[in-house]
Amino acid sequence: MENKKPYTTGEIAGFCHVTINAVKKWIASGKLDAFRTPGGHYRVNREDFMSFLGRYKLDIKESIFPERKKILIIDDETNVVEYIKGALESMHQGYQIETAGDGYEALIKVGDFKPELLVLDIRMPKLDGFEVCRRIKGDAQTKDIKILAVTAYGKDDIDRIIQSGADNCQPKPIKLKDFQKNVQKLLG
Repeated sequence: MENKKPYTTGEIAGFCHVTINAVKKWIASGKLDAFRTPGGHYRVNREDFMSFLGRYKLDIKESIFPERKKILIIDDETNVVEYIKGALESMHQGYQIETAGDGYEALIKVGDFKPELLVLDIRMPKLDGFEVCRRIKGDAQTKDIKILAVTAYGKDDIDRIIQSGADNCQPKPIKLKDFQKNVQKLLG
């Protein structure tokens, strides 16, 4: 269902509930990347539009972009959360990203946010990643959520989280390219 055709300024105006002139101003100011057709009309590639939406935190109707994937990052270390968030944003897929600082908060957010992917730290206070993983994968409503676990610990943790139901596990410190490949693979 992916639209490979570039968008017109009119389509973008409709998506964002603004005038065509507003879209042209975004293009003129360099906020929105566009190109001109031989006839002189502006066109915007899907990736550029998704990147624009992410950069300016514009939330548009989900029905327009049902393929916008939701990712929940769960880690008690804010610097790790920021790194992962930056890694995801740099992929320019327009992911909707939420964060949680512990396992309890994560389970609440899973219910409200309904992510397709969890990036889950294993060792956290209150409720650890193993338990979060078991609860997500053990519930009929959430069992299809993909889980990419991350850990600074060794092979025992990795084996245990995979047994708990994680789809993949990545060691910390996180290698950017490996992480991004894993995300793409899990989200299809």
